[in-house]
Amino acid sequence: MTDYRDNVSEDSEDYERVRELIDIDETITSRESSDFPDSFWEEFRRLNISSDRLSRNERELSSSESEPPADTNAGSSLRFELNAANVEVANVTRLVDDSEITETEARIIERRKEANLRTIVEIERSMKVSLCYVLDCTGSMSRHIAAAKDCILQVIEFFKSVNPCIKFRLGFCGYRDHCDGRSRLQIFNFTSSCEEFRTNLTTVKATGGGDGPEDVLGGLNAAITNMEWGDGTKVLFHIGDYPPHGRRFTTMEDSYPDGDPNGLTAENVLREMQSKNIFYAFGKITKHTDTMIEVFRSIIDEFSIYELIGDDPLELINKFVAATTKSVNMSITLNSYSKGMYCSRFPREGRDINPNVPENWNGLLPREGIILCYYLPKNIMELQNRLYFEKENLIAKHFNFKIAHDPFAAGEERYCYYAINTKCNPPRRIVMKELLSEREDTFEKYLEVAEISAITTYLTIKFNSIAGRKNIPLVNFVRVHLVRAIINGRTRYYSTEPELQGAEFRRFNSNSGFIREYRPVLEAFSHFTYQHTEKYLVVCDLQGIEHPTGQFLLTDPAIHCLDNVRFGTTNLGENGIERCFLANHRCNDVCIKLNLSIIGNE
Repeated sequence: MTDYRDNVSEDSEDYERVRELIDIDETITSRESSDFPDSFWEEFRRLNISSDRLSRNERELSSSESEPPADTNAGSSLRFELNAANVEVANVTRLVDDSEITETEARIIERRKEANLRTIVEIERSMKVSLCYVLDCTGSMSRHIAAAKDCILQVIEFFKSVNPCIKFRLGFCGYRDHCDGRSRLQIFNFTSSCEEFRTNLTTVKATGGGDGPEDVLGGLNAAITNMEWGDGTKVLFHIGDYPPHGRRFTTMEDSYPDGDPNGLTAENVLREMQSKNIFYAFGKITKHTDTMIEVFRSIIDEFSIYELIGDDPLELINKFVAATTKSVNMSITLNSYSKGMYCSRFPREGRDINPNVPENWNGLLPREGIILCYYLPKNIMELQNRLYFEKENLIAKHFNFKIAHDPFAAGEERYCYYAINTKCNPPRRIVMKELLSEREDTFEKYLEVAEISAITTYLTIKFNSIAGRKNIPLVNFVRVHLVRAIINGRTRYYSTEPELQGAEFRRFNSNSGFIREYRPVLEAFSHFTYQHTEKYLVVCDLQGIEHPTGQFLLTDPAIHCLDNVRFGTTNLGENGIERCFLANHRCNDVCIKLNLSIIGNE
């Protein structure tokens, strides 16, 4: 493995990290005479990674195929896509270890392709955004009406440049008060034309209103029930400076202190909104809406709130642009940012969550275990060969640690625990992650995380060896290992990685292709992985911390790969590469500096 030393500068962090991994003389399979416990060797000999992985794929697929489609429209789209794709076992041509794949594997690959296509249809559905502004249009709101009209071009242009796969429909519902008669509500249904939307808003005048409270519930209800929301991601951005009628919302003078004269309540309006999967955001202008916000939160929990205060028209437009962009980003993220939309989960009983770092590590029991990782592949051929990541290329060491009693967070698939590596002096803080499932084949699934870590480490070394020479910020992933330990008489598995401290954790993009925070270097890195692996895979779902120097330290990536049974349920296969990454990628200056082939700039 001396080629790594040739490619990485000896005074770099990368070199130290790689040297630590490769300066181990023996693989785990040549060391059965070691003092690892017998229970480990018995389990290790029983482990068959390829067979266990196929079994897990089949189990996950069976679980996903038993779930009903999200709606009939999506089901129809999926049937059309599957017919068009003409997925057949006979078309599967990928070779494994120079021999044709088995009939069982071919069947699993076919089913995985169909499951991936099901997920792609849902992803593309989520990229169709219906955005409705609901505005108080009484006399005090002229600046905000103008800002809504003038910001929309900037919003659309932003998404066109960063996320070209997103398609917008724009709508508007203005409300005043009950005393305003026929002009109480002013509705413009959704249109895909930005110019038509802006023209519609030129007819909206800030006028009317009587007492302090306004017909807020009437405006929200009209937008929710009278507009044609259609399919996809639905965003309702409400902007107002006064609350609804009723004592529960205000103590100011009110013509309808008992509440809405048409019988509307916050509960029935907001729950109807929830039933239609409409994401709600509020633009706050005055403190008069503080009580309304609390009441709304008691009904629908948390929602985004944006301060839209200001007299300067340009400043107000900028605030509208930022708030609208964040609202759409958040809504799409909640709707489609899923690490495996069809993944199968086997949850245990819920555990208590304690977000605090243990104050007294001395009070926790010392633990012993075995830590495992893979040798890094030496070249693309080894990276592409899944059989490289079998038991023969595993490295194992003794590991000493302490782990918190309770997790500090729980995600869709894993609990996260604070821990310390006590083999280091002083002890080093780490994070240990445990799957929410307890199954006999969890060993293999944790090894899959270690496989992804080895591959992304290899790719970052290759990327950084070029980036460093071209003054491009470096990209690194935290190295992830598997830990096996006996705790309270039971075998436990964890993935472990350094704790990311002292910086804000960010999600930059997802495996769906959605870019939440655009960083040219990271988009170029994904492009690099696609080209460097000869179009075999693309690394995506980039998240982590951005250093002030411009460098990135990332964790928990996903990989789309031509081999459908590798890398878990977040691997959406060839469709993921083409329809999530390539369809949304636009080459930037970093791609050009890296001499990458131009894609996506038609």
